[in-house]
Amino acid sequence: MVENYRKYFPLAGGIALLLVVWLTFFTVRETEFVLVTQFGQPLYTVADAGLHVKWPFQTANYFDRRLRVYNPRPSEFLTRDKKNLVVESYVAWKIQDPKRFVETVGDPIGAEMRLHDIVWSGLSAALGTHDLETIVSTNLQTVKADEMLDQLSALTDRAALQQYGIEVVDVRVKRLNLPEQNKQSVYARMRAERERIARQYRAEGEEQALSIRADADRQKEEILSVAYKEAEKVKGEGDAESTRTYSQAYSRNPRFYKLLRTLESYKKIFDDKTTAILSSDSELLKVLMHGEGGVK
Repeated sequence: MVENYRKYFPLAGGIALLLVVWLTFFTVRETEFVLVTQFGQPLYTVADAGLHVKWPFQTANYFDRRLRVYNPRPSEFLTRDKKNLVVESYVAWKIQDPKRFVETVGDPIGAEMRLHDIVWSGLSAALGTHDLETIVSTNLQTVKADEMLDQLSALTDRAALQQYGIEVVDVRVKRLNLPEQNKQSVYARMRAERERIARQYRAEGEEQALSIRADADRQKEEILSVAYKEAEKVKGEGDAESTRTYSQAYSRNPRFYKLLRTLESYKKIFDDKTTAILSSDSELLKVLMHGEGGVK
């Protein structure tokens, strides 16, 4: 019977040896920390990637050393000028000291709970020392949000590293919003401000339009004045030329000139509806009564 079991002793020894080797050696990846503990007590941390050795009765605890992102739930804060803001932020963090991490928070969920408290108190203190216009504004010269968040990241990092072995890489704001009960009043103020700006633009436009119209009227008067002056000049020159032509024509044949002038006056005075009563010796009727002989 004993001899039957003896043939399993080498197999059992091999299995025990493999188990000892399995419990003795462990590997560390580039993305991990390994904390070696003995009966639950942290002993040392291994950060170098590769194959390492420990006692079989010791335990290797693996921790991801890569960056993690924690998204706290949105919280409401009060600025220095008594404006309520709902802030949605995120925290980029990673494990820096596994031993202290295990001793204080134990796991990532516990770490994020501690981070929530630190970030909330830091944001509350930071926003309480800044006015709303230094956080949200279209004027880049007045916005101090980045500076405030950089200071908050540094303070949070020091507090988390000292207390929990956590390195806080960055704290940033994803979204700023207003509480629902304040939105309507803010929208009303925004509309009033936009209407004021629109009225200002319209007034400036009307002022420019009046200036343009006045300038156009002035230019029109100047153009008409110059045109009238030129027209009168041309008209005067035409009248002078007409007078000169009439004078030359009269000097050449006075009787023919007088005849033409009389006939022209007939065209202007008489038509098919004109009735005139004149004496027979009227100068106007001499041509009609005596023909060319009536012209002296």
